[in-house]
Amino acid sequence: MTKGHCLCGAIQFETSAQPQGPSLCHCSQCRRQSGHLWGSAYVPRAALRITGDVRWYDSSEQAQRGFCPTCGSFLFWHAHAEDTISFALGALDNPTGITLEKHIFTKDKGDYYAITDDVPQS
Repeated sequence: MTKGHCLCGAIQFETSAQPQGPSLCHCSQCRRQSGHLWGSAYVPRAALRITGDVRWYDSSEQAQRGFCPTCGSFLFWHAHAEDTISFALGALDNPTGITLEKHIFTKDKGDYYAITDDVPQS
């Protein structure tokens, strides 16, 4: 069971599905909303149980982002056309058993840091 929660604990989530595609996103939207880059993995939307009052923000015509309205934790990302939902790796309870697979949107990364690991980049 993979479990996590926001900073204040008002929103909790869990899944028994195996998280897929653990990645670090370097796009400008993730950097602006999280304050740096955003680590996430995804599961089928029906497999993620969320408790608490998630506030959803339509960040584009294609996707929405879910966050805690109390503490502001950025927890979820969902593309309208997909039946999966991404959740924040930083919000997970340890141990996770998850290993990073990729960096995404690296062409949009901030100029203030370097990616120095051997994880594949796109």
